[in-house]
Amino acid sequence: MIDYNAEAATRIKLNTPEECIPYLDSHSVSWVDLQGLGNEDVLRRLGGVFGLHPLVLEDVVNVPQRPKVEEYDEQLLLIARMIMLKKSGRGFISEQVSFILGRHYLLTVQEEPANDSFDPVRERIRNSKGCIRRTEADYLMYALLDSVIDGFFPVLEGYGEAIEDLEDEVVDNPTRQTLEKIHKLKRDLLMLRRAIWPQRDAINALIRDGSDLISDEVRVYLRDCYDHAVQVLDMVETYRELASSLMDVYLSSVNNRMNEVMKLLTVISTIFIPLTFIAGVYGMNFDTEKSPWNMPELNWYFGYPLCWAVMVAIAGSLVYYFYRQGWFESFSEISIKPESQPDK
Repeated sequence: MIDYNAEAATRIKLNTPEECIPYLDSHSVSWVDLQGLGNEDVLRRLGGVFGLHPLVLEDVVNVPQRPKVEEYDEQLLLIARMIMLKKSGRGFISEQVSFILGRHYLLTVQEEPANDSFDPVRERIRNSKGCIRRTEADYLMYALLDSVIDGFFPVLEGYGEAIEDLEDEVVDNPTRQTLEKIHKLKRDLLMLRRAIWPQRDAINALIRDGSDLISDEVRVYLRDCYDHAVQVLDMVETYRELASSLMDVYLSSVNNRMNEVMKLLTVISTIFIPLTFIAGVYGMNFDTEKSPWNMPELNWYFGYPLCWAVMVAIAGSLVYYFYRQGWFESFSEISIKPESQPDK
């Protein structure tokens, strides 16, 4: 728990939910942060301390919930999705965070006891930066919600760079691994869309419907938070369109490479078909002594060199013809590489 006012801020690690009772009726702002949903007894006792409606506890513990806003007598429930980059820098972690707003307190319940995106807000409270220490609990909820929305941007920047890399890979060397990367990218972007779309609607509901627990001044800040959510959604939609176009480019690139390979094989086959015919004809075993019509050219003095000359002339004529037609221009661009070997 962090309890603060304009003069001071105190951070306390609670051993039991009952320890925060003296702070709930004070004029300072109390932020109680519960990390993890593994202890049913703690959740029930916490519900008793804060007077939580049974439906509130149900929404908090049943994950994943669709982001939404629910208003009760003296409390306001906001369910949101928090997105964070993995430590490896690839992919993201999605977890549910619940905000329960009271008159002078804010209860946040995180799905997992891991790192969150609230550290900048904690720093602002500890160092008294900005106006957060001079405001009420509704402004604290806005600040935390804004940090949740801002957490989408680093993730989207990473996917933007991944899309740029995939664009080069799709054009230069499309492989089966490229197709798997595109599918994973589209699936991740769909998850981000499912997270931010209802979250945007929930913020809009806070602004539109109004609540006694949220002042008009904080509602203005929530509009800025709504704009950030709209910006995130626009980026997600743009990246999804780019990912879909990547699939089309991949198929076109693979088909184009296949057409070039088939063209090369067709040229080679066309050149060797007449040569194979000549070799097949003169491979027949007809005895020239039995009849003068049985391949008399086999007895010619220059028969063998003449046969080679005819074959070379035919092959050269076909090569020249295909060259004049422009069939050899794109063959230099064809590079058949193993799928497991990356480009250098």
